[in-house]
Amino acid sequence: MNNESNNKKSIAKSSFDETKVEDGVLVLAYKNEASEMQSVVKEIDSDYIQFHFCLKGSSQFVFNEGRYRLNILEENSLLLYNPQRDLPINLEINAQSWMVSILISIKKFHGLFSQEADYITFLSEDNRDKKYYKDGMITPSMAIVLNQLINYNLNQSIKPLYFKGKAYELLSLYFNRSEDANIEQCPFLVDETNVIKIRKAKDIMISRMAEPPTLQELADEIELSLKNLKEGFKQIYGDSVFSFLLDYKMEVARKLLEAGDGNVNEVGLKVGYSTSSHFISAFKKKYGTTPKKYVMSLL
Repeated sequence: MNNESNNKKSIAKSSFDETKVEDGVLVLAYKNEASEMQSVVKEIDSDYIQFHFCLKGSSQFVFNEGRYRLNILEENSLLLYNPQRDLPINLEINAQSWMVSILISIKKFHGLFSQEADYITFLSEDNRDKKYYKDGMITPSMAIVLNQLINYNLNQSIKPLYFKGKAYELLSLYFNRSEDANIEQCPFLVDETNVIKIRKAKDIMISRMAEPPTLQELADEIELSLKNLKEGFKQIYGDSVFSFLLDYKMEVARKLLEAGDGNVNEVGLKVGYSTSSHFISAFKKKYGTTPKKYVMSLL
């Protein structure tokens, strides 16, 4: 017990970057860039549904004074709701880890989905007073919005408005995920070996984004049929292989431009575009503006 209390004392206490976007809706963000674990605590009452997203690294939720712990890993999300008791956030964020959370009151949430209560499982009459827990993967589209929230660097005066738009965009993407990607209907996912192969495929595409393999080459490398690669990737990441890669490349390009790490031509080359015109066209299609105008908007 003494060792445990000593460990707790060594964890640095900190607080979320908290943005209230409107009554009943909060966005919490935390980037732990330190070399040690950080602990963040916030009192939350039972009126709130909690959506937690781990963009990078990993974290642990601590419940019942440390008697129960729940991990959340990179690229994963966690929905928590318990109408019968308060669920305070006691989160231990590991070194080099990023977290974003959206807290929304059940009253506000019902207002968003009043016509679709049957679609959102825990809003149905049968589940109204039951606690609810759901984990899932962060899709590439969700990752883009999460990165925009956690790396916000626009004028502070528009932050609540910007965060409101992004919070609702994130919730719409969260509930847009296919509900049929479950074990019963997708036996492919039962085999953990296949899931590992699909994740390896994602890592290969990211590591070679400038010169990615063809789908057949990728399937051969991870030793999976082309059909299973396509279906499995869609089930796990909610997108096709190359659509996922395009989203990823555009996000990398956006970050490089923000950091001033090269001009438009150089950034285009880094993410795999041999001609700047193709890069500019892809960037504009994704973000609605050219790379140059995007950089100008940051000044």
